[in-house]
Amino acid sequence: MKPKSVRAFAPATVANVCCGFDILGFAVNYPGDEVILTLRDDSKISVIAIHGDNGKLPLDANKNTASVAVQSLLKELGSNQGVNIELFKNLALGSGMGSSAASGVAALVAMNHLLGNPLKREDLVRHAMESERIACGSAHADNVAPCLLGGFVLVREYHPLDLVKIPVAHDLFCTLVHPHLELKTEDSRRVLKPTLPLKDVITQSGNIAGLILGLIKPDFELIGRSLKDVIAEPIRSAFIPGFDQLRSKAIEVGALGFGISGSGPTVFSISTSYEKAMASGEVIEQEFLKYQLASDVFVSKINMEGARVME
Repeated sequence: MKPKSVRAFAPATVANVCCGFDILGFAVNYPGDEVILTLRDDSKISVIAIHGDNGKLPLDANKNTASVAVQSLLKELGSNQGVNIELFKNLALGSGMGSSAASGVAALVAMNHLLGNPLKREDLVRHAMESERIACGSAHADNVAPCLLGGFVLVREYHPLDLVKIPVAHDLFCTLVHPHLELKTEDSRRVLKPTLPLKDVITQSGNIAGLILGLIKPDFELIGRSLKDVIAEPIRSAFIPGFDQLRSKAIEVGALGFGISGSGPTVFSISTSYEKAMASGEVIEQEFLKYQLASDVFVSKINMEGARVME
């Protein structure tokens, strides 16, 4: 007998990963968003409550990322099943940690489970992308794909969608530090240049290739050399106080690399041990305090499983 109600969790994600602008992302263990979905006896899709957003997110089912993702899934399946959605927002809005992706993915995993899992995880990605379209106007996959699939995911192509999960040969730890700033994705995208010099394209291509090879081998020095962005970071870093010093401090205490998580303002570092990841978080947090910015620090292994049903 199929359950009538289920709770699901979807983790934060780091998109871009420095050199992988719009094509690479990875998932972490926490923080993340949760949903409770309960089947209805009619065909209505209703967002009945949102917790933790301070009233900022819409309850309108046509405008909320969780319900839009569910609507897309049900449309493909030709189902008129109704559902109540209760959303628990543990990820700050505009944080650069894949907040909109997590809401949509959690709802999709829960709905797919309630329906008996008719679709594979890979097939849920295109529906999660619709929630991103609602959130920021662009149906990108570099947050939703790792959120669903776990680990590092390469978006090789969008038309048709071609996702590649990168095998990581060693436990790696991520440090996320979220300064108490809000930075809208659309604002971060608006400042980017529409064209690029050929030399920057060549440099960025070498870095993304080096990063992927470094993850697979593993080659930590190669990972460190490759975690550099010459396209978005030089522009977006202006939104983050003390960015260059933050990077220097993180590297000094042993991080392999440092960058902007998604479009910011959250920053991230990757380390080979929990101790180094914690040290990175501590020095970054202290640097932000010099600018009177409190911050939240999260340290975890790379999440290789992605979103999950909790009960």
